[in-house]
Amino acid sequence: MSIQPILDLESIDRTHVAVNRATLDEYLAQRGTFAVLDHLAYVDAEGGIAVGVKAIRSEDWWAEDHIPGRPMFPGALMIETAAQIASFDYSKHRVEESDGRFVGFGGVDDCRFRGVVEPPCTMFLAVKLERAGSRMFKYSAEGFVERDGVLQPKRVFEATVMGVLF
Repeated sequence: MSIQPILDLESIDRTHVAVNRATLDEYLAQRGTFAVLDHLAYVDAEGGIAVGVKAIRSEDWWAEDHIPGRPMFPGALMIETAAQIASFDYSKHRVEESDGRFVGFGGVDDCRFRGVVEPPCTMFLAVKLERAGSRMFKYSAEGFVERDGVLQPKRVFEATVMGVLF
């Protein structure tokens, strides 16, 4: 992954709701506990960049059991959240007509977890389109944490996520 962030998160309004959960549901099949993405704060369809928001709360379904006494947002859920952002962007902006087909997870490369994400905080995950074909896509992804309204400078997560239109 690049040393430079996908997007300077200080340059956007992180409180803005560019795409709400109801609109995400029109493009994403995940429901219930696996609808992990709260909303998108920023979308640059032409540039292939989107920023998703995930509130990390101590009462979340995973918190009691993912390290009892010291809840940490699971890395697998960071990957899933980034994949949902990429799937939304691909489905909405890159596919002419999905004909009801499902966008599924295709893989992950170059994944690193560089910090612990503990509640309460807000996680911002940025994705950037690297490659999109008629059935497959690849996005760079990274995550940062905001705590008490202050965006932390350290990248806590990075990966390349891939998906397939089934």
